[in-house]
Amino acid sequence: MNYMESYKAWLASPVIDEASKAELLSIQSDEKEIEFRFSSYMEFGTGGLRAKMGAGTAMMNSYTVAHATEGVARLIDSLGEEAKAKGVIIGRDSRNNSDIFARRSAEVLSAHGIKVYLYDDIRPTPELSFGVRHLGCIAGINITASHNPSAYNGYKLYWEDGSQPTKENADKVSALIASADILNDVPTPADAKEELINIVGPELDKAFLDNVAGESVYPDVVAKAADNLKVVYTPLFGAGAKHAPAIMRRIGLKHIYTVDEQMEANGDFPGLDKPNPEYPASFKLGIELAEKVGSDLIIATDPDADRVGIMARNKAGEFECVTGNQMGSLLLDYIFTALKEQDKLPADAYAVKTIVTSEMASAICRHFGVELHNVLTGFKFIAEVIRTHEEKGVGTFLLGYEESYGYMKGLYARDKDSIVACMLICEMAAYYSLRGMTLIDAMDSLYAKYGYYTEDSAEIYKEGLEGKAAIAGMMNSLRENIPTALGGEKVINFRDYQAETSLNVVTGKVESTGLPKSNVLYYMTESGNVVVARPSGTEPKIKFYILAKGDDKDGSKANAASCKASLEACLGLEPGELRK
Repeated sequence: MNYMESYKAWLASPVIDEASKAELLSIQSDEKEIEFRFSSYMEFGTGGLRAKMGAGTAMMNSYTVAHATEGVARLIDSLGEEAKAKGVIIGRDSRNNSDIFARRSAEVLSAHGIKVYLYDDIRPTPELSFGVRHLGCIAGINITASHNPSAYNGYKLYWEDGSQPTKENADKVSALIASADILNDVPTPADAKEELINIVGPELDKAFLDNVAGESVYPDVVAKAADNLKVVYTPLFGAGAKHAPAIMRRIGLKHIYTVDEQMEANGDFPGLDKPNPEYPASFKLGIELAEKVGSDLIIATDPDADRVGIMARNKAGEFECVTGNQMGSLLLDYIFTALKEQDKLPADAYAVKTIVTSEMASAICRHFGVELHNVLTGFKFIAEVIRTHEEKGVGTFLLGYEESYGYMKGLYARDKDSIVACMLICEMAAYYSLRGMTLIDAMDSLYAKYGYYTEDSAEIYKEGLEGKAAIAGMMNSLRENIPTALGGEKVINFRDYQAETSLNVVTGKVESTGLPKSNVLYYMTESGNVVVARPSGTEPKIKFYILAKGDDKDGSKANAASCKASLEACLGLEPGELRK
């Protein structure tokens, strides 16, 4: 069935509601839009689904959500009655239609005789991961598009260890989705077995927060600094509103100031183009409040509360963003230092980061004698390292993180968790405040101790079918025409993770990358500067990462800027066109 036939089938189907049909009729003269909406289905990968909301097979709507859940249900069916009895827990964030999509997923699963646990309200993504493990479920589903603009929603699948599924299971689900006709093979709401749908909430909240609190590394440090430590917090209209302030109070923080305009759930995210704590614009109201109350620290979590970003006051008294890379380094050094000061640093400790994350982590781990693992982007790969250690019965996991503001400590969940990160950030801020330092001061001390590392990133958004082709073209060009130099230095190593090859450009020797296949390109220069190109799996964009080092702060920044300029030239872009 081609895209036009699929479009007409939706218009003719008694299954499709009238509002969706009206939306489709409004584009009847726009064949390009029809082709975009019906030429394919959303690709179901290890991260699930994500797309703009609207009618059509390539869009997020109740029909595509139910279709995806049908694939999940069929896989669970194949595992037998025990798996069906373990059940599936379903969570959601504050986005528009998340409640509808969560309910529709529950209906499809229950129609298959699968037990369902449905959260009574919005919850942080990490609590969904925790819920899978805590209840012993076979799987979990979370309706969220994380930090995407308000037009988007998404569907994340988790498997029985609380992590996103392996490629093998994701491929099975994808094949089972494809085997079901979206209009004729999916249970309707009337087919739901209500007796199998169990509403859960407060009891899991308590268990989750108990586990988070158990990850404190200096339990009494906040109380010592509490009289003078002031923290401003915003959930950016999302799921962190309840748990982040709660965990801050629990560890002894007295002065918590919330951005009230952004505390209520709102899927329109008023005033924010992207509800993403990576962007300084997300902190506008937080800065205003911090100036009013005299706070040195502002914390923001994204709508599904798996990512966290901060701004802290510098020596000039101005608020400055702490990047995801910087926060990862700060947390690593703080956790190791705090444990060592208490003679609690395990001899078999290990940490995990992604290949696009700052190499300062390597210097910190070497200093403390902690093993560091590098993985592809995505917390499912961090979870795989933990799983391997658990199966072998070796190693003590201390921290996993990636540059895009995601951090995980503890074994209670298998995804990034802004709630535990909020707790540790406040604890760390208290630790440094007792030494007369802000977190900006602390970062400067890490540079002086471990070396001057600078990380930069840039992205190019390309919407629609033409955008997909343009992104594929950029990747193919960078793959087939390996840059000979970046930032004025020779490229000595080129890794194509799609081909699973690592090429020594000097000797011509080719080795395995040692990591799973992924559409990622990696270039290293003579002095160790790194440039990585990776299309996003959840947004219509290609992202570039630059990891540089220099003799001082200015030198490292200059090296990063030079690498970015070289990358622009390789892509045929105008100078300055690659921006954050």
